[in-house]
Amino acid sequence: MSQRYEYKFVRLGEGWLGVKREAQAQYQEQIHQHAREGWRLVQVFAPGVGAYGAAKYFELIFEREVSR
Repeated sequence: MSQRYEYKFVRLGEGWLGVKREAQAQYQEQIHQHAREGWRLVQVFAPGVGAYGAAKYFELIFEREVSR
C-alpha cells in the first residue's frame, strides 16, 4: 500500500530588497502552528533574489499524509 501526501506552501516576508524583519520573527510560530495542525516542515526555500543576493522571501514547504 503506497502512502499519499498533500503539500502546502506558505510564503512569508516578501520585501523589495530582502525579507521583511517581521517574517524573520514569525517564521518559527508559523512552523509550530502548522505542526499542531498535523503538517511536517520539509523545507525552507529562500531564493537569493533581493539586494546583494539576500533572500527576498521565505517559502515554508509542509507535507502531511492524506488519510484514505
